[in-house]
Amino acid sequence: MEKRCLWAQSNALMQAYHDDEWCKPSRDDRYIFEMLTLEGAQAGLSWNIVLSKRQAYLEAFRNFDIVYCAQLTDEKLVAIKENYGVIKHGAKLTSVRSNALAVLNIQKEWGSFADFLWSFTSGETIDNKWPSDAQIPAQSPVSVRLSKELKKRGFKFVGPVTTYSFIQAIGMVNDHVENCISRISSTK
Repeated sequence: MEKRCLWAQSNALMQAYHDDEWCKPSRDDRYIFEMLTLEGAQAGLSWNIVLSKRQAYLEAFRNFDIVYCAQLTDEKLVAIKENYGVIKHGAKLTSVRSNALAVLNIQKEWGSFADFLWSFTSGETIDNKWPSDAQIPAQSPVSVRLSKELKKRGFKFVGPVTTYSFIQAIGMVNDHVENCISRISSTK
């Protein structure tokens, strides 16, 4: 039987995310913005709930088109809340707009959101080799620094714990445990 990180063993949706996306490096601003939005939506909820609503988010936010999201009016955000199967938390939905605006500002300054983010790890993935899931931290010095900088730039729902999950999601950190099939298959 294939071994996965413990959190990914609950169902096929979690397994697919774990196997195909989690901790895989991305420098695609659209995908990175998607992960930032979904990780922010997770605050106080389970990742399984967020993943089960991912398709609704993709539809509501036009595949996480950053420019579109930056231009969302209050009325459009209310319509999204009422007409799509997204998490109904008003501040989380409003953060999609404010975070998109902040991403656009970073893109002007850095050329891409990815370049800005990856500068926190000198462009390299932090490859942790944890023997067990219990050793994976909830935050790190990098997530604390990045969280502070994102907040200064106007981002919402980017505390150090959320930011740590986010940098795992986009592969800035590899936290697959040592005996995980994803770690073993990536070294072959």
